[in-house]
Amino acid sequence: MIGEFDLDDRLQDLVDRIVANYESDPRTRHIDRGYLPSYTELVRIIEMLLEVSFPGYFGRQNLSSKNVRYHVGDLLPRLAQALYMQTFRSLCHLNEIEGNYDPNGPPDQATPFDRRAREMAIEFLNKIPDVRDMLAFDVQAAYDGDPASANTDEVVLAYPGLLAITIQRYAHELYKMQVPLMPRTMSEWAHKETGIDIHPGARIGRSFFIDHGTGVVIGETTDIGDNVKIYQGVTLGALSFLKDERGRMVRGYKRHPTVRNSVTIYANAIILGGDTVIGEGATIGGSTFLTSSVPAGCTVTNSPPELTVRPPKARKPGQPVADFDI
Repeated sequence: MIGEFDLDDRLQDLVDRIVANYESDPRTRHIDRGYLPSYTELVRIIEMLLEVSFPGYFGRQNLSSKNVRYHVGDLLPRLAQALYMQTFRSLCHLNEIEGNYDPNGPPDQATPFDRRAREMAIEFLNKIPDVRDMLAFDVQAAYDGDPASANTDEVVLAYPGLLAITIQRYAHELYKMQVPLMPRTMSEWAHKETGIDIHPGARIGRSFFIDHGTGVVIGETTDIGDNVKIYQGVTLGALSFLKDERGRMVRGYKRHPTVRNSVTIYANAIILGGDTVIGEGATIGGSTFLTSSVPAGCTVTNSPPELTVRPPKARKPGQPVADFDI
């Protein structure tokens, strides 16, 4: 019958092949294992963080001084429970992949991670007022730095740079607490939404503004001071990667640039290397490529390319403007 699709022998054979493929390579499956944080729940945590960070802009609207306390009192326990559960699952996942978890072992194996996850969730929630203080400076920096912005409401609702830095600031707190998986998953969600890729390990000061934003990449060990402004396409990346005696990448060392206070970096500039320091008040011009430090107050630009402009060819009388037919 039209509209029906029978699971005939050919599809049954395909089922067998796909399952066999699962069994052949454990890197792309999570089967017969105990713990993994939920991507869907992490997105829900992000949505609740936006709601508690920018009340009245995200989630419930029409808040007033009379009902906002009730609103926060309702929101915070839900956020706490979600944070606890996903932190717990992340800690257990790390323990499992390190070979310290037996799925057939005693049920109390996860008990220490339960207690630790609860403590981490409370510690994280206590960071919300401090993060909000930082975000207020970021909102003001965006409004002050963009003559096209109508007001700070527009910045909060519409600017991808603010969304990216909001998620990064919260992910950074989880990163400092050494919560596995969650920080990177959150920052990659923001990357997907905004086109801005900021690793949760990057340390970023007050009043940070990313104008336009698409294609910005900020690496894990980047240090950014206060009052820094960068434009689309900027990369703060690694120049090279250390490897150990077995040829594996060494992790955890300083490999991304340091950007001091009050620096402006224009579109498509590429700045690489852990020893590269951009001095306070410096200006980095568009499409520059830097692997060495810049003193404070200096301006770095590329020599403009030589342009050739040819005059239009003279047309003969009666000759059409275009050389093709429509």
